[in-house]
Amino acid sequence: MYRYDEFDRRLVDERVEQFRRQVKRRLDGELSEDQFKPLRLLNGLYLQLHAYMLRIAIPYGCLSAIQLRKLAHIGRRYDKGYGHFTTRQNLQFHWIKLEETPDILAELAEVEMHGIQTSGNSFRNTTTDQYAGAAADELEDPRSYCEIIRQWSTLHPEFSFLPRKFKIAVTTTPHDRAAVKVHDIGLRMLRNEAGENGFEVMVGGGLGRTPFVGKVIRDFLPKQHLLSYLEAILRVYNQLGRRDNLFKARIKILVQQTGTEKFAKLVEEEWEQIKDGALQLPREEIERIASYFAPPSYEELDAQVPEFEAKIAENPDFQTWVKTNVFPHKQPGYAIANLSLKPVGGTPGDMSSEQMDAVADLADLYSFGEIRVSHRQNLVLPYVKRADLYSLWEQLSPLGLATPNIGLTSDIICCPGLDYCGLATARSIPIAEEISERFDDLDRLHEIGEVEIKISGCINACGHHHVGHIGILGLDKAGEEFYQLTLGGAADEDASLGKVVGPGFSGDEIVDAVETVLDTYVSIRDEGERFIETFRRVGMAPFKEGLYPK
Repeated sequence: MYRYDEFDRRLVDERVEQFRRQVKRRLDGELSEDQFKPLRLLNGLYLQLHAYMLRIAIPYGCLSAIQLRKLAHIGRRYDKGYGHFTTRQNLQFHWIKLEETPDILAELAEVEMHGIQTSGNSFRNTTTDQYAGAAADELEDPRSYCEIIRQWSTLHPEFSFLPRKFKIAVTTTPHDRAAVKVHDIGLRMLRNEAGENGFEVMVGGGLGRTPFVGKVIRDFLPKQHLLSYLEAILRVYNQLGRRDNLFKARIKILVQQTGTEKFAKLVEEEWEQIKDGALQLPREEIERIASYFAPPSYEELDAQVPEFEAKIAENPDFQTWVKTNVFPHKQPGYAIANLSLKPVGGTPGDMSSEQMDAVADLADLYSFGEIRVSHRQNLVLPYVKRADLYSLWEQLSPLGLATPNIGLTSDIICCPGLDYCGLATARSIPIAEEISERFDDLDRLHEIGEVEIKISGCINACGHHHVGHIGILGLDKAGEEFYQLTLGGAADEDASLGKVVGPGFSGDEIVDAVETVLDTYVSIRDEGERFIETFRRVGMAPFKEGLYPK
């Protein structure tokens, strides 16, 4: 994992002391809430419905066991004993006291963590594949490029006050697990005919009230030009992006109104002026950063592990967990283990301090002390020996972290909704909990197969409902909560936006509607066909007929 250098540590420590003084001035009445708001947002502190919420950065989703223990301590000492993992691979505490925030940030700084740029009109956490460095299908480890982007973007003087927040995602695999096509900038590594790795660059993706799938503006960007090309994109956006209308300030609106071809031309013209300058990345610098992410000290193991196969054969429950929650590893004898934060009836992404402490111990024991956060709000142990999987599973089960549902109906992405967020127009957590309870039969869950359900409590789409195979958007209708249903969305390499089925459903009807959609799918699918494949083959008609019988 990346370790802070002298610059990182000084920056974070100084920010803590700056914010301590700012909080004191607010508590003493020297600053009004309007004056204080931009200062707290610079440090990831939001004022929500019931209390302050602190969002903590987890760069590209990588956590050490030491850091996870610190988060457990903060949840226990300063919150209500839990935290919430988000779709940007960050963590939020929802019950923070303002006067204690500087102490929290100081404790975070002890383990190389902070809340800088987790809010406001600046760069947000660069996200990537939760299996980075371990996945058998990656061209390179994307974390080194995410770290290069982090160093370039942190408090960048030219882009500290952008027209709107800005999100970048990176993938280096053919199958996109980082949703790069629905980011302001998406970077997909590929290999050209000369055998060189570089990036396909997409711009203008995003969700919210005006969703778009990103557009390709460069088919192949050599790695050494990564930062200069990003700088060129940001310069065009910073100059031309709208600041007069909050709802039209994202780069996706600029790309849409300018046109992809013209926008690409503007970027290329800007890039020509800077591409051979100071931002060019020497091979030595790429290698230096990559060295922080060198593989752990793997043991030389056989690909075949008889004791593992024996446990699968004798224990059906373990076999089910392996089928859904274990992913192939590039190193023989190892596996990637997914820890579901979606227990039946639970809040997606929530984790107690006790669970955090326990997972930190398991990471030390089985995964070289490293944990990953996925954008689907689950955790990952990326370096587990196949021979250790059974023992790991046995210890995860009593913790409530072994639900065998990764990628299935109850593996729901869900925002905090109206239970916490002042922007929300409806609750999302109770709907997610009710769906998971409705589909708590494992046989049924596995019969249905791969389905991505995503729920947002308002049009801002923090739950990514636009790109759910089944998307649910909570809205307010004359003071009552109702839910709009969309079908056919996807966030992978074949990204698409879901289509609205028809009239919305009340809170009492929406879970029945989801069940109807899934029953319809099961009745019309071809053998081995996933939900998204069936929908793309047959279209909306059979689902509408099931939902709105004449």
